[in-house]
Amino acid sequence: MFSVFSQNPLLLQTLRDYIERKLILPDEQQYAYTVISKKDPSKALIISSYPEEWVKLYKSNNFQFVDPVILKALKQCLPFAWDENITLISDIKFNKIFSLSRHFNIVNGFTFVLHDHYNNLALLSIIPNINEKNTPDTRLMLDKSQMQMHLIDFNAQMYMLIESASTGRNYIKNNPNKEIFTQREHEVLYWASMGKTYPEIASILGISVSTIKFHMGNVVSKLQVANARQAIRLGIAMDLIKPTSSAAR
Repeated sequence: MFSVFSQNPLLLQTLRDYIERKLILPDEQQYAYTVISKKDPSKALIISSYPEEWVKLYKSNNFQFVDPVILKALKQCLPFAWDENITLISDIKFNKIFSLSRHFNIVNGFTFVLHDHYNNLALLSIIPNINEKNTPDTRLMLDKSQMQMHLIDFNAQMYMLIESASTGRNYIKNNPNKEIFTQREHEVLYWASMGKTYPEIASILGISVSTIKFHMGNVVSKLQVANARQAIRLGIAMDLIKPTSSAAR
């Protein structure tokens, strides 16, 4: 299920952009949105602002199998604060992950938990600025309802993008000789992908701005995404956008 994101960087970037627009974290705070299959923890999606080196280290070592934060989240639904002294299992080997994460200033945080309808575990972890005096518990508990709703929203967006990619591929597979968009929808999507504004596209195509919005609405609906920006990213990722005859004008 999550492999669609590793195979499709633009789809991954669409979800990352959405998360970061919604979170709007203060400077130097970090986040991690993680989804793990409870049936097979080797299947995981991690989108974060953590240092890339740490993310690669985490994935290559399959730390999701031994991460105390994840192990704790598997057993509860409530959000919780954590630090490098979090105790779940006495085995010393579970301290390895924090010994390594300390080098990247990831030593404490606050995690929100969601056990979703696909039997996956979704987490949203917020890592504070290490120079802040307030603990993550003090700050985030004040906004815990909003942060929990963000997690639910991010998870819904994640599944929507997976479904959109699948729908588009299936449509093309089942209708190899039929275009997913009308000619006008394709022209609107093409020019939007070239960075043109709606008024500029209206001028190029000789139609009204309201008509441009109508066609883009159809594109968004067909791709089952949230907005035009996501439609453009998904259209590019799925190779659905080609130069049109109007480009030669």
